[in-house]
Amino acid sequence: MNILLDLSFDGTRYCGFQVQKNGLSVCQALQDGLEQLLGTRPDVKGCSRTDAGVHAGHYALNFWADTRIPMEKFPLALNQKLPADIRVNWAKIVPDDFHARYAAHAKTYHYHIWNSQVDSPFNASYHHKLPGLLDVDAMNQAAQLLVGTFDFTSFCSAGCEVAMRGNTVRTITQCSVTADGPHVVISVTADGYLYNMVRILAGTLVQVGQHRIQPQDVIGILEQKNRGCAGPTLPAQGLFLARVDYPQDL
Repeated sequence: MNILLDLSFDGTRYCGFQVQKNGLSVCQALQDGLEQLLGTRPDVKGCSRTDAGVHAGHYALNFWADTRIPMEKFPLALNQKLPADIRVNWAKIVPDDFHARYAAHAKTYHYHIWNSQVDSPFNASYHHKLPGLLDVDAMNQAAQLLVGTFDFTSFCSAGCEVAMRGNTVRTITQCSVTADGPHVVISVTADGYLYNMVRILAGTLVQVGQHRIQPQDVIGILEQKNRGCAGPTLPAQGLFLARVDYPQDL
């Protein structure tokens, strides 16, 4: 049967979700747990790649397996085999042709910033600290200008395979910046992302918030199609995959 899992994970000690030769990945740890539970090591299809240190509130993946464990009990059984920084929230059987990556029609990422001179002792591993006061209204103005279908080459790091093939057009359906005291959150929903796209977009919006560039300057950055025109790539620790959207019947 084809099984869909929803995961939450703290990416601090992992080299990303996908299996890599140079470090422990979330996928490897998950497959280790599945092998202990099922006696086989299934091939896992993740909804997206994630960079080292990136976290997920809801990460979707699917795999094929034969099991008599009811789906409502599968998360509890598998969680006993997983490290404490990875948890399965729910499991369900999906159609044979379902693929966690290709069936997703949108993914939402949140980038967390702690905008204070004094760091928080509770969540330092889950945000990027910026001491200078950010102009959140200006950041929001710029964020709205990024909503739409554009060529996001300027917001893509070198080495992106899809960009090398010329596939750099993406559609952002929602982009906003909110603040609750010192906690600033940049939220982006899109049909797909380029390599480091959200972290570069966040770095560019921070430059707007610091009044280093104007909100309308993001239009010119898009038009330049040049990575050097956009802001810095912010650290991975502030980035969370918040939600993956699938068709309603799933």
